[in-house]
Amino acid sequence: MSLQPRVEDAPEERTAFFIGADSDSALEEQEHHQLILQKANALVLENCLKEAIDWFTAAMQYGPVRPEQLSTFVDCILRNFKRKEDGPGSLSARSQHVGDSGGGDDMFDCPNCHSFIGEPVTIACGHSYCKRCLQRRLLSKCKLCRETVSGEEKANVILCGLLDKWFPEERRKSKTLFEVDELCRKKQYEEAISLATEVIQCDPETTALARLSRAEAYTALKMYRLALEDTDLSPMSRASAEALFRKAMVLHEMGEVDESLQVFLHCLSEEEDFPCAKRQVEKILCDLLSPTGENVKVGLRETTQNTSPHLRSKTLVALEQPQSPVQRQHQPQARAASAHQHQDSQERRGESLERPGLSRAHSLRMYGSSCGEEGLKRVCSAPQLGDEDKGSLLKRKLSVSDTEPCVVGSGSSKSKKQGLVKGSKQKAAKAKTCRSVPEDHVDPNDLECSLCMRLFYEPVTTPCGHTFCKNCLERCLDHTSQCPLCKESLKEGRPQCSQPCRKYIVTTLLEKLIKQYLSKEYEERTKTYLEETRELSDLTKNVPIFVCTMAYPTVPCPLHVFEPRYRLMIRRCVDTGTRQFGMCINDPQKGFVDYGCILTIRSVHFLPDGRSVVDTIGGKRFRVLSRGMKDGYSTANIEHLGDTRVEDSEELGKLQELHDAVYEQARDWFQNLKIHFHNQILQHFGPMPERESDIQATPNGPACCWWLLAVLPIDPRYQLSVLSMTSLKERLVKIQHILTYLQSIPNN
Repeated sequence: MSLQPRVEDAPEERTAFFIGADSDSALEEQEHHQLILQKANALVLENCLKEAIDWFTAAMQYGPVRPEQLSTFVDCILRNFKRKEDGPGSLSARSQHVGDSGGGDDMFDCPNCHSFIGEPVTIACGHSYCKRCLQRRLLSKCKLCRETVSGEEKANVILCGLLDKWFPEERRKSKTLFEVDELCRKKQYEEAISLATEVIQCDPETTALARLSRAEAYTALKMYRLALEDTDLSPMSRASAEALFRKAMVLHEMGEVDESLQVFLHCLSEEEDFPCAKRQVEKILCDLLSPTGENVKVGLRETTQNTSPHLRSKTLVALEQPQSPVQRQHQPQARAASAHQHQDSQERRGESLERPGLSRAHSLRMYGSSCGEEGLKRVCSAPQLGDEDKGSLLKRKLSVSDTEPCVVGSGSSKSKKQGLVKGSKQKAAKAKTCRSVPEDHVDPNDLECSLCMRLFYEPVTTPCGHTFCKNCLERCLDHTSQCPLCKESLKEGRPQCSQPCRKYIVTTLLEKLIKQYLSKEYEERTKTYLEETRELSDLTKNVPIFVCTMAYPTVPCPLHVFEPRYRLMIRRCVDTGTRQFGMCINDPQKGFVDYGCILTIRSVHFLPDGRSVVDTIGGKRFRVLSRGMKDGYSTANIEHLGDTRVEDSEELGKLQELHDAVYEQARDWFQNLKIHFHNQILQHFGPMPERESDIQATPNGPACCWWLLAVLPIDPRYQLSVLSMTSLKERLVKIQHILTYLQSIPNN
């Protein structure tokens, strides 16, 4: 498939296309647009960036390309960019070293920014982050387990209470920083700057986050120099990726599109899971590849006037597309404009720092008009470069080495910047000590479940921020999908939360705190839980009984479970690992009859409203010895039943003949059924079991007897009498009498 330039339509044709064109033509255009995008993404996956850009450009001529459609392109650019940073002196390597040395040692640090967790929020996977990181969308996946982060959860009430008691001063500082962010969100930027300045002056240890928040406020007020100073002075050991992102945003607001793109890539190389930075790179690339006023594609380039040392020798690059004769007439004008603007580049750069009104769109137009021709000649029209060399050159442009930090408009040299970063890291490492909780501050009552009034066991946290034992919360959700404390609907934050057997993830931080500071209490709580579980695992004592319908060995028995008591019962059977319970029919006097069948759970399908469809199959038969009740459902002590074996060979032979006769009679009856009933039986119970060679192989006898007992239209009490028999001969005789009676009925 070759890339063909799209021929411009005449004005009349374009008008006809947009207003009165046939729908088939529009559909064909759309399909062609999608094919070109697929081809471009395929080239990106093969690392053919030069060719991919040509195809993305062609796609934009057929229709709009959304920034998110360049996601694969951005990933490829980032991979090439990061290959240059594998050396020991790279920012990524340094950042990783700092993170390894101090970032994960303290359980009270946020896994993302490595600062005090302040206002902890527990997300769906069970890990906790500071509210600032989640509100600012600084991560899209959990750093510890890679699960998707929604960021809609509220602060963990239990953890906030513990931190208030254990670390009151640090909690106060975190709340102040949160107030700064709130002021920025309310667009009260001057107040935010004033409060952030007070924090920086009073407490140098919280400088990093306070400066980043102040930089955001400075940017909104178009005070770009001050914003850049704050991003450059932020200690890189605490929030390096966020500092780079904030710096890139300042450059982008200033109109320094190329430099901002480089810093955004720095940010993503520091932290690949930075959704805001990736979204900005996608938007920038989309703008660069979009047609300009002269239909010139503004490429990914580094300006020769850049103050960054590693960018100073680079050339502005634009990507050429097939031009119409009208476009070629304007090329001399573009060259003249390029020469003029090249001479005045330093003056424009000074203006970009002092004139906050310089827009990104104006910056793009200046680059396109001043450097388009020179870039076209160098990258796309250079006779000494073949196609592969052109692609390699462009790929080098897209993956510029980042071994030296990029400093723009801060007035500091590279050596000063590196010294500052080194000093900041040493200071942060010195101040980074693991926090300890005073023993007299630890109270087991602070870690007590509000439902069972016992120490948390497997604590789980709802989206509204309340924490309960896992089993306690699941039992509440059997009755309602609301939080037991605040009555907030749990369907909104986590739709799966309303399911009674959802795999709730334990709140990791709370469990660590309990194990570390309440080890003795935790051991006693664990012992109690295991004893309760052991009682539920006994298959002869206190066996849970589902009072519903007749069940038979080897016969499937699908169940629709909707009552809260049986939701609890099914969940316990699954959690304890037995996956078994008894099935009996109702008895008005006793509650349930004296005989039943053990059902084994094969699968459970939970519905959004908490109901479930349980697929079970019959196992052993049992006789009830005594009855009981547990949490609303019936239980029983039971003994298992089995057929009495026939040892005499003569009697066994006669029993075999009886079995064969009954089997043939049953097959004839089944085959002669009306097709409607025949299909219904096949759908619900499956086909008739095959004839067994050893009729005493199992304690329950041949499977065909139970299949027949399940499908025959007889009273459940009569079926129960057959189920309770321990003589195979008597059971076969009973079934034979039923078949004979049914076959004697006309039109059966």
